[in-house]
Parts: sequence; structure tokens; C-alpha cells
Amino acid sequence: MKLLVYLCSYLGYAFLWVASFLPLSMMYLITDVLFIILYYGIHYRRKVVDMNLKNAFPEKSEEERKRIAWKYYRHLCDTFAEFYKLWHISEKEIKKRCVMVNMDVPHHYFEQGRSVIAFSGHYGNWEMMYSYKLWEPGIELIPIYKPIHNKVFDRMTCRIRSRFGATPLAKADTLRVMIRNQQEGKIAMTGFIGDQTPNRHSLNFWTEFLNQDTPVMEGTEKIARKLNQAVVFVNLRKVKRGYYHAEFYDLSSNPRELEPGELTRMHTRMLEHFIRENPEYWLWSHRRWKHKRPVG
Repeated sequence: MKLLVYLCSYLGYAFLWVASFLPLSMMYLITDVLFIILYYGIHYRRKVVDMNLKNAFPEKSEEERKRIAWKYYRHLCDTFAEFYKLWHISEKEIKKRCVMVNMDVPHHYFEQGRSVIAFSGHYGNWEMMYSYKLWEPGIELIPIYKPIHNKVFDRMTCRIRSRFGATPLAKADTLRVMIRNQQEGKIAMTGFIGDQTPNRHSLNFWTEFLNQDTPVMEGTEKIARKLNQAVVFVNLRKVKRGYYHAEFYDLSSNPRELEPGELTRMHTRMLEHFIRENPEYWLWSHRRWKHKRPVG
């Protein structure tokens, strides 16, 4: 059984490697078919998406929420093509497809010799952000990620994410590496996805997010306060199919001056603002509200 899993994994690896050589316009033809299968055929996580949208936007009509869901599945399928295309896309093309906006926000801190923590969410296509070093080559980009159980796909994912010089870092090693980098005087931008669901043993901080009582991970804020690194928010705004703007917004130059929990609320509110602007670009098929606040 284990051998069969590895064989299928390597076949999948090979297929995606070959497919990534195709022009993105041709890859979109594949994702158009994938959309039909997921949305109209197997109804991939439709109940989760419909429930999330109903709870997040009770003021919208059922027809409005259906339109959001339809657009969401189209966008979700496109992000698959866009991610695997990063494997072989040229530097010239990725810089056209993901333009960095407001770069003076993090650059201001880099000029001061300070590292930056960048918050983002599962919005737009966050994977495009891995091309950041093409715009700021002197700064190390360290995206924090959760390793995939399948070792073949984990290596593949890390290889794609590091294509343009980023240094993916496993979540478990985050604090140790960030402390070492600070002690060595290394200037870096460390990227965190701030809308992941905490595990059952870390349901300590709750706030309202999209009309719902929501548990939020505190780890990033604790690291920011411990190291007192400047914090920015990155919004991956979709301009049109296959094209994004990575927009930087200042959150805090001195996290230790903030009240505990305020930084977490700030990045959560900012993400909600962008989701409400264009809700179809957030990851609605994620079971974000699977945990409920303990009573008593």
C-alpha cells in the first residue's frame, strides 16, 4: 500500500511538472474543466462553503451568496494553475502578474536595519507573494508553512515556493530561527498566514470575524512582541484573471507598545475589510469555524 501511494505521488509530481510548462492560458482550460467537476459534479465542500457564506453574510440574499460561491470556485481552480505555473514561469512574467505595491512600507524598516513580520490571509493568491525577492533582492523572505504529510508533495511544494529565492520555514522551527536571525543581525521578512484555525488545545483568543465568534492564533503576535519586529499586512488583490497586486499596509512599528491581543485584532479586521470588498477571493471551503467557544 505504501509503495502504491509513493508511485501515485511520483506520477502526480511528474504530471504537474510537465503541465507547469504550458502557458497559463492553456492551464486555465484545464481549470475550467476542473471547475465544472468540483462545482457541478462532485459538489466539493459545497455544504461548507454555503454555510460559511450564510453565516458571514446574513444580510445578503441567497442568490447573492450563490453568485459569490460560483465565483469562488472559479477563482479556487485558477489558483491551482497559478501555483504550479510558478514552477517554470519566467521572472519577467511573474513580475507582470504579481506587482508589489506600497513597497516603501516594509522598505522603510529595512533601511533602519529592522526585520519585518508580514501578516496575510488565504485571500487572492497568497502563493504569488513568493516572488517578493525579485523586487527586494537584498532581503530574505521566510514564509512560514505547515509541512505536508506526503513527503513527495511536501518537497515539490517547497521547491516551487523557493523558486525565486524565498526560504520556506516549517512552523515548528519559527521562533528558534527568528531569534537566531535577529541575534546574527540578519534582516528578513517573515510571512505568516493569519487566518488559520488554531488546534483544539490553542483556543485561547476569540474575536468577531465575519459576523462570527472566531478563535484566532496568537503565536504570531507573541513572536512580534517578543522580538519587537515591525509588522505589516499584505493584501493580494486580484486585478484580473492571473494578475495580482501585493499591497503592503503598516500595522505596527512597535508591537510591545500595543495592548495584548490588539495586533491580532488589527490584522483580523484588515483581512475582513478586504474580504467584504471582494468575498469571492477568500478560502470559503476551509472549515474556519469548526470550533466553538467553550461555555463557562
